Amino acid sequence: MTRYLLAIDQGTTGTTALIIDHHLTLRGKVTVDFPQHFPQPGWVEHDAEEIWVSVCQAVSGVLATTGIPAKAISAIGITNQRETVLPWERSSGRPLTRAIVWQCRRTADLCQQLRTAGLEPEFRQKTGLVLDPYFSGTKMRWLLDHTPGLRQRAEAGDIAFGTIDSFLVWRLCGGQTHVTDVSNASRTLLMNLQTCDWDGSLLGHLDIPAAVLPQIRPSSAIYARTHGLNFLPDGIPIAGIAGDQQAALFGQACFTAGEGKCTYGTGAFLLVNTGPTPVPSNNGLLTTVAWQIEGQPPMYALEGSAFVAGAAVQWLRDGLGLIKTAADIENLARSVPDSAGVIFVPALTGLGAPHWNSAARGLISGITRGTTAAHLARATLEGIALQIVDLARAMDEDRGMPLAVFKVDGGAAANNLLMQLQSDLLNVAVIRPRTVETTALGAAMLAGLAVNIWPDMSQLQACWQEDQRFTPRMHDEQKNDLIRRWRQAVSKA
Repeated sequence: MTRYLLAIDQGTTGTTALIIDHHLTLRGKVTVDFPQHFPQPGWVEHDAEEIWVSVCQAVSGVLATTGIPAKAISAIGITNQRETVLPWERSSGRPLTRAIVWQCRRTADLCQQLRTAGLEPEFRQKTGLVLDPYFSGTKMRWLLDHTPGLRQRAEAGDIAFGTIDSFLVWRLCGGQTHVTDVSNASRTLLMNLQTCDWDGSLLGHLDIPAAVLPQIRPSSAIYARTHGLNFLPDGIPIAGIAGDQQAALFGQACFTAGEGKCTYGTGAFLLVNTGPTPVPSNNGLLTTVAWQIEGQPPMYALEGSAFVAGAAVQWLRDGLGLIKTAADIENLARSVPDSAGVIFVPALTGLGAPHWNSAARGLISGITRGTTAAHLARATLEGIALQIVDLARAMDEDRGMPLAVFKVDGGAAANNLLMQLQSDLLNVAVIRPRTVETTALGAAMLAGLAVNIWPDMSQLQACWQEDQRFTPRMHDEQKNDLIRRWRQAVSKA
């Protein structure tokens, strides 16, 4: 008998609901967008009720389009935009403010105050993160300080705080459970990586009452069951939770230390499994929890991000008008054998890890009278791939060994030339999966393990399917020259 899993992929601009069967075959998906709110420059907010409506519509839509009855769903997995956070009223589940989104920079001054107070080493050592507005803890502090009456209600136990996964579980189970998983908790600046529990000292530094926080659970466990919904029956187990990038790592079956994946979207995220021991970074990377299966120790990862990947292709399309669609870049770049000395550093919004230079700006060097649109297109793809080389080399140094496996997903992973360049420049095989919805796949896999659709991860490994493998072809001399010129250009960006 076929068993089905519902994955809810709650992202920054929309919610996707997917149904996946026990062979890891995607049976259907529906995406529902929702608005972004920008109350002032640098601020980004979401209305949690608008998110909830998008979840209800996406789930109802995928059930309707597939014809699979809701009662046939064995379990629900949730994956989410990780650092976005909000408070809600425990008695009603009503959001008390808009959610502050991971992109929001309003807590930059608070982060600087904490650094000035000499607290960054403690946060770095305990959480594996840097003091940056990106993470949830300073957002919680800002809401407590700037929302009238919120701190008093927090101290009285009237409200709950949580990332989007916590809010969705609360709504799906009718307010019976306040929970998050270790991967999301590890992105808050509040969880100790060693204990996988909230850290009292860090809570004190940020003046956040422990009573508002959810219980931290493994990423694969039965947390609650659906209750009181008009689009799903009561009693379906909610059994998997993971932040989006960690869910993609799991969905790529990177179950062994040294296996990594890169998601190529607007930006690019590279995560490498480091096993059951957190590896601190000396090269500007983040240490994070990858996932935890109930009854087993947590697995950890190193993470690095490039701010601009697919966004560079969008700039060629929208800013320069060199291509009509993003997909056109591959044929244009293939029309020349190389970039003829052109280097493009796509630091359009600064440089992320391992450089962490927010003042850096995009740079194009090596232009001659013979430079064409095709050379610039090829240099753009090379620039995206070279950023990932920098991240991978930083991870190799932190781990003391090279990547064993490099898997890819995300929209730009469909670009065969980019994937070949990535393989050439990393000098490692690049593997693209048959199912590219790896974020949702990971959430479904975590949920399925918790309800014994698969007895263990070895069966999941057997279900995972490769689509295409790209192996290195570039001569070492050409590769080394390109990397040398890239590093020179980065130093000037």
